[in-house]
Amino acid sequence: MDQKTNTVEQKIKRRSFISFATFAVLSGAAFGGWKWLYNSPKEEAGITARARVPLRKAMNKTEVFFRNFFSGNHLVKTYPKDRAAQKVRVNSMIGLEKEGFNPEEWELTVAKSKDDVFKLKMEDIRALPKTEIIFDFKCVEGWDQIQHWAGVRFIDFIAHYQLENETRMQYVGMKTPNSKYYVGLDMASALHPQTILAYEMNDKPLTSEHGAPLRLIIPVKYGIKNLKRIGTISFSDKRPGDFWARHGYDYYSGL
Repeated sequence: MDQKTNTVEQKIKRRSFISFATFAVLSGAAFGGWKWLYNSPKEEAGITARARVPLRKAMNKTEVFFRNFFSGNHLVKTYPKDRAAQKVRVNSMIGLEKEGFNPEEWELTVAKSKDDVFKLKMEDIRALPKTEIIFDFKCVEGWDQIQHWAGVRFIDFIAHYQLENETRMQYVGMKTPNSKYYVGLDMASALHPQTILAYEMNDKPLTSEHGAPLRLIIPVKYGIKNLKRIGTISFSDKRPGDFWARHGYDYYSGL
């Protein structure tokens, strides 16, 4: 074997050693980081819960970053009606338990404060200007689907019922009639021009599994924030409870 061949083999061996050594170091660092996060303490239960403390801190910092760049002028992409799925995916039935729920007796409770509450029926909602949206609904589980919804824009609802003072607060809270599912929304996202209180899907009234008679469609958020069967709407300067945030998920859940 000549000297040139020996030199080539030495270079190959050296590069292979460096590659394997780098891989081993990075793998060890990744494993060490995962072990550190796995063994780190969990946050104290409150509005959010179950996430590891470093992870929750990272999610909170990410939220601050994205909220600083959020703008109601940035609209999600919309599609022609023929692109909308005819079989709309059902991903969760939490809060839609049927016991004790009568759709004929449904009312929407709007709590301006603890002492100032009014109630609405579906005919009140349907009397407001109707808006349609066909967009790509996204789930935190990784799937998405183009869907067609219709209802009243939340900003039109706010204007009609003269709730402008309430929108000076930081958050909107919504929950199902049985209070088993609930979401907290930053006010800017709630007032986004594409956020609607939906009562139709594919030009038909909502079905029970999709949140009849009224649900939230908020395209700037993942599906976990799109509350089905709204029972109560409230306003607050403190973060309202959020079902999935209390199970370790990101409170903001923005796209």
